[in-house]
Amino acid sequence: MNILHLKYAVEIEKTKSISQAAKNLYMAQPNLSRAIKELEEKLGITIFDRTTKGISITPKGQEFLNYSKKILKQIDDIENMFTENYNDKQHFSVSVPRASYISHAFSRFVSCISRDMPIEIFYKETNSNRAISNILKADYKLGIIRYAKNYDKYFKEMLTEKGLSYETITEFTYVLSMSAESPLAKLNEITFDDLENFVEIAHADPYVPSLPLATVRKEELPDNINKRIFVYERASQYELLSTNPDTFMWVSPTPEDLLKKYNLVQKKCKANTKVYKDVLIYKNGYHLSELDNIFITELCNAKRKYI
Repeated sequence: MNILHLKYAVEIEKTKSISQAAKNLYMAQPNLSRAIKELEEKLGITIFDRTTKGISITPKGQEFLNYSKKILKQIDDIENMFTENYNDKQHFSVSVPRASYISHAFSRFVSCISRDMPIEIFYKETNSNRAISNILKADYKLGIIRYAKNYDKYFKEMLTEKGLSYETITEFTYVLSMSAESPLAKLNEITFDDLENFVEIAHADPYVPSLPLATVRKEELPDNINKRIFVYERASQYELLSTNPDTFMWVSPTPEDLLKKYNLVQKKCKANTKVYKDVLIYKNGYHLSELDNIFITELCNAKRKYI
C-alpha cells in the first residue's frame, strides 16, 4: 500500500472536499480522484461517497481513516526521532530498588541537570531481576540491584556471565520503620519476638533472579510473622505505616525529613544481623555519560549522609 494514498485520504477527510484537498496537496484533482479510486479498489471498500453536495465518509471508510491517521503519526514520530533536535536530547535511564536514600539522590540529581537542552529521563523502581533485564533488553543504561551479602558470589558470577560490570555502592543492615504511634516505637530495644503480633509490610516481588520464590521468601520473610501485607509501591508502604500503628517494615535507612513527613520512626533491631548490598550495574564497555556521573555523585552523597 502506498503511504501517499493514506495521506491523500486523510487530507480529503480533513477538507471534506476532493478539489480543496488536491490544492492543498499541490496536485491535479483528476490525479487525486484516480489515486483514491485505486486505493478503494485495492482495499475492496468505498471510503468516500460522492454526491452532488460533496462527499461523505462511509463506516468502513471511517475505520480505514482512523487506522491511517495512527500510521501516519507513527511515521512522523519516527522521522522526528532522528532529527538533529532528537540527537541533541539528553538521555538518562536507571532501574533501582525501592530505597529512600536513592530516591533522595535522584531528586537532587534532577535539580542539578541542565535545563538548556531537551531531556528524557526514565527512573524505574523495581526488583533486581527486572533491573538486570531492563539493561539487557530494554535499553536502560544503569541499574542498582539489592541482595543479601550471602548471595554475593552468586550475583557476581551471574553478572559476569551476562556481560555486566558492577560496583558496590553500599552495605547496610535493615532497620525497622513504623508509625510514631506504634507500641514498638516506645521500646528501647526490639527483638524478633516483639514483632510477632504486628503486621509486616513487605515488597511482593522476589529478590533473587533464577531462584524459586518460595526459597527467597523463606529466607527474607521469617516464619514468626503470620500477618503480612505485600506492596509494590513505596507510596503505599508509607501510607500503610503512617495510618496503621500495628504495622512495621524492614527498610534501608530513611532520611529524617521523610520520616517526619509521614510521622514515622525507625529503630534498629540487634537481632537482625543480615547484611545487604546495593550494587551499581551497567553493560561491559559502556562509558558513563555526564548525566550518569552526576547521578552517581548524588548517590554517593546520599549514601554517606543516610547510611
